Amino acid sequence: MIFLRYESFKGYLRNYPGTSVLVLLNIIYFIVLVINGDPNDALHAFRMGAFISDPVTDPLGLEQPWRYIVSQFMHADFSHLFFNMFALIVFVPPLEYLVKTVRFIPFYLLCGIGGNLLSAIMAIGDGDIHIGVGASGAIYGAYGAYLFIALFRKSMMDIASRKTIYLILGFGIVYSIMMVRVSLWGHVGGLLTGFLLYKLFESAHLWKRQRRS
Repeated sequence: MIFLRYESFKGYLRNYPGTSVLVLLNIIYFIVLVINGDPNDALHAFRMGAFISDPVTDPLGLEQPWRYIVSQFMHADFSHLFFNMFALIVFVPPLEYLVKTVRFIPFYLLCGIGGNLLSAIMAIGDGDIHIGVGASGAIYGAYGAYLFIALFRKSMMDIASRKTIYLILGFGIVYSIMMVRVSLWGHVGGLLTGFLLYKLFESAHLWKRQRRS
């Protein structure tokens, strides 16, 4: 079972430096948000870097593209932060170990960008301004990579881990549909981005190995 964490604190930091830094940044920025106002207030979140798109003036949120990144480190309240950090600490490390830290960090951020982008695209038809925060799009990107492995590289993942991924995704999608303030398309966008990025990573890795042989 790849999602059971047996490492000591020092061992965790040593083995998963990228994940550790991401967790620390999320916690630090949440403290900054709380000190400066109510993180659940839309105007405060906007001022502090939340992702925003306007179907009329800026449908893809490209006027301030830095929000695609900053919003990934913002959370609306403590429970939002807690559950995302729990998922990041427990479920994401095996991916960092697999792809290595130097590739994992851009992979993670790109998945968060993918989640924000799809949520903006789907909000165009609603005609409403979309605002989003949270690390869940990027975390779902890791789930997307695991889904690719579970479906097409079964020998790389034990049965219990595959079942865990299916359970997480099934529950996550249902939860995202039922909860009004949860971004379903942000999760789906991160998931699809992670699925495709892992496929590209694997193809590029195989291509390099063939050139060296």
